[in-house]
Amino acid sequence: MAQGTGSINSDYKDWEWSDDAGERARLLQSPSVETVPKSGESQGNSLGATSALGAVFIVVNAALGAGLLNFPAAFSMAGGVAAGIVLQMCMLIFIIGGLVILAYCSQASNERTYQEVVWAVCGKVPGVLCEVAIAVYTFGTCIAFLIIIGDQEDKIIAALVTEPEETGSNRWYTDRKFTISITAFLLILPLSIPKEIGFQKYASSLSVIGTWYVTAVIIIKYIWPDKELVPVEIPTSPSTWTAVFNAMPTICFGFQCHVSSVPVFNSMKQPEVKTWGAVVTAAMVIALFVYTGTGVCGFLTFGAGVEQDVLLSYPSNDIPVALARAFIILCVLTSYPILHFCGRAVLEGLWLRYTGVTVEEDVVRERRRRLLQTISWFLLTLLLALFIPDIGKVISVIGGLAACFIFVFPGLCLIQAKLSEIQETRAISWWAQVSYGVFMVTLGAFVFGQTTANAIFVDLTA
Repeated sequence: MAQGTGSINSDYKDWEWSDDAGERARLLQSPSVETVPKSGESQGNSLGATSALGAVFIVVNAALGAGLLNFPAAFSMAGGVAAGIVLQMCMLIFIIGGLVILAYCSQASNERTYQEVVWAVCGKVPGVLCEVAIAVYTFGTCIAFLIIIGDQEDKIIAALVTEPEETGSNRWYTDRKFTISITAFLLILPLSIPKEIGFQKYASSLSVIGTWYVTAVIIIKYIWPDKELVPVEIPTSPSTWTAVFNAMPTICFGFQCHVSSVPVFNSMKQPEVKTWGAVVTAAMVIALFVYTGTGVCGFLTFGAGVEQDVLLSYPSNDIPVALARAFIILCVLTSYPILHFCGRAVLEGLWLRYTGVTVEEDVVRERRRRLLQTISWFLLTLLLALFIPDIGKVISVIGGLAACFIFVFPGLCLIQAKLSEIQETRAISWWAQVSYGVFMVTLGAFVFGQTTANAIFVDLTA
């Protein structure tokens, strides 16, 4: 795409918000990337230290996560292997396109985070909506993480408890609500309180190891299945045409790495759009193989009877699967504080912008406000996780928001970026890019509306 002329909507004074608060709210940096701070003197010549290969690894790491547990169920909803693969391939075109658009707009606006790009390119209203969407998305993901912890702990405890289930003697310390609560209070809450999270780089490496191990176990279990693992039924076509769209939230949730992609792009040694296009294409192809391997093999192993969390479909006493459960619990335990940190930072930025609080005043009250935000966030997510035991219901909601990050906001940025270019004549390529942006916004709005409506009127009222 052609480079625009100058920065886009870069006059923050027009927004009538505090400059100090805006600079203070430098939010949502990638957990794996340390970027060079933006400053007026060094913006033009500051380069990051991440190579193209390193950027591929970071983007793959950002995309892969606990969402892979839901891909077998997504293949079942989509109507089989062929429908699931075709749906992923079609969406991958727009997923990669959105990542490239964000890099292009980051260069044009000279901003370094996702929400800052949306603010600079699209203006105040889309910027606020983007920040609110990020806060809701991270909040919902934290709920999903707690549910995953409960699901895996249930299976591990079932393998350790020797008493038969028929006796009905459920001890208080094996109750799901107790195990989730004690794990959350002892491990997650202490990790969520600090102002900075220094272990993020180690948590990201651990997540990669865990997800690859889970994928390997699922593939091996399909190739050499246990005798008791017999699929109930293997659908070859979707039950209804809308069932295909019900699988899209899971795919969006799995491939959503767009929020952390802008800091990754700006951390590269050569932050060029063409190089970034090759980086994200390679990263998404790797993620595609991992998700497809997990989705296909998990779906063919259990058929239509596969659980929303595929690991729940395996026996409790399976040792390799038990190790996979332990990996997932460990990954989620370290990922929750990162997601909470991101959501808390967005809320902090919104608060500072609207109140116009200066940096000096913020330092005095920051600790008290951070404790209040952290405890409120933690208790709300825990309470909802205890009473929403089905992770599929949470994914169906936050998956629609993920579609906004993949389609809607990048599409709006592309449209606004092209409209702001000063050109005497509009070339065919200009019209093609604007049309592409309009199509992305339309598609994203449809996916968000359809999946959210389905979640509210079908899942949440069931």
